[in-house]
Amino acid sequence: FKLMLYFKHFKNTYLFLFLLLNFQLISCAQKSNQNASIVKIKTGAESTNAYLALLKGKNIAIVANQTSVIEKRAQKKENKKFTHIVDSLLSLNIKIKKVFAPEHGFRGKADAGEIVKDGVDAKTGLQIVSLYGKNKKPSTIQLKEIDAVVFDIQDVGARFYTYISSLHYVMEACAEMGIPVIVLDRPNPNGHYIDGPILETAHSSFVGMHKVPVVYGMTIGEYGKMINGEKWLKNGIQCNLTVIPLENYNHQTAYSLPIKPSPNLPNDKSISLYPSLCFFEGTNVSAGRGTAMQFQIYGSPFLEKSAFSFTPQANEGAKYPKYKNNRCFGEDLRTAASLSKIDLSYLIKAYQQNTAKEFFNTFFTKLAGTEKLQEQIEKGMSEKEIRRSWKKELAIFKAVRNKYLIYK
Repeated sequence: FKLMLYFKHFKNTYLFLFLLLNFQLISCAQKSNQNASIVKIKTGAESTNAYLALLKGKNIAIVANQTSVIEKRAQKKENKKFTHIVDSLLSLNIKIKKVFAPEHGFRGKADAGEIVKDGVDAKTGLQIVSLYGKNKKPSTIQLKEIDAVVFDIQDVGARFYTYISSLHYVMEACAEMGIPVIVLDRPNPNGHYIDGPILETAHSSFVGMHKVPVVYGMTIGEYGKMINGEKWLKNGIQCNLTVIPLENYNHQTAYSLPIKPSPNLPNDKSISLYPSLCFFEGTNVSAGRGTAMQFQIYGSPFLEKSAFSFTPQANEGAKYPKYKNNRCFGEDLRTAASLSKIDLSYLIKAYQQNTAKEFFNTFFTKLAGTEKLQEQIEKGMSEKEIRRSWKKELAIFKAVRNKYLIYK
């Protein structure tokens, strides 16, 4: 009887120890998963040791704007601070001779489409050369005595966002002069999907230069490799291109931009909706420029039946917004779910409910990269039917894209 009591006591103790051990294992696994989920993406710019040797002792030009930063480590998220790549390289005794500024300028304050002028950076005294003024391609004179060009700009993954066009022209100019280009890669916040009509060569412009869909699902470094590999530069010339890759990143990795990439993309929601709402720039509908809700709302004086309304006013990045001081009616999308495809429903709805005689303007075809999309909407095709018409060409593009991926 005593033996049986002892055995029972031993069994309960053993059971307790067994349960305790399992609890600890589960707890450790949960902590491990939590740590795995907060692994920080390391940008190309932050991998200084990977590119410093390529710049030492050389005359450098850099293509940069307000997003070209290196994050300083901080204890709290709200205390995040950044060092601009130009300041970082100067502190490391890299000889930067000039800065090339894309659309919106070096500090990112110019309106969309506004000519950016040459100048001098007040902080560093460096010469600022505009790539969104008289010339969008660096000239032979501007690249004279330059040994290498660093390209470090945050993209948002939409074909009509002009930084990939600036990359094309920088690569082309450098290829013609035998100057290497070093791209410091950054995540694509819309890199998790591929969608939209493929651009037709007849409709190439600075808001769409290549035969790619509206959303191409590549980082700017991968895109540069594709420009080179597909021989899209003038006369099929190729650039001496080096991409400094990201760490802890793949195309399904969510990424919240720490600095707004342009004045009218103020937050994650606007960046998610941008590929879908930018089509409105080619219509009589406002995408919210002149408000604090840019690319999170849309509206027009010709959509009077809509309950939501706003009145555009001049502000940073929109000195002369569409329908300035006029009440617009439309839709508030600030609580809409993040997108994993282009949503044509807003465009189709606005077209169908619009009371004006003319809905589209000539800029729409440049944005779409094809005349077909306007024709399909005017014919009353459904979103499903329109999307089906993209399927074959998207499959072809995905096969091309796969050749240049750095991240899976």
